[in-house]
Amino acid sequence: MPKIGIRFAESAVADLESIRAWYTEQRAPDVGERLVGEMVASIEALSDHPDMGRVVPEFDQSFLRELIRPPFRIVYRRDPRSVRVVRIWRSERLLDVPDE
Repeated sequence: MPKIGIRFAESAVADLESIRAWYTEQRAPDVGERLVGEMVASIEALSDHPDMGRVVPEFDQSFLRELIRPPFRIVYRRDPRSVRVVRIWRSERLLDVPDE
């Protein structure tokens, strides 16, 4: 089976940069680097296993999935030939669900 392409939304890149910056401000840059590295490794695994994340419960849409890497949620859109990482949130934070 061919590998799936992985892309990052600007929001996800900003989230990673914000996470790294926060840990640097807390005088723990090594922790920030380790966490970001672990998240990127988890995301890279999606190229071989794009459905390994669970469906995001707030949306209940099969194409919107997430990896839980405490204390973060890595939210991605699963398309037939690609994965697009859209946000990286703190685990305890719920995603905003738009009014119907």
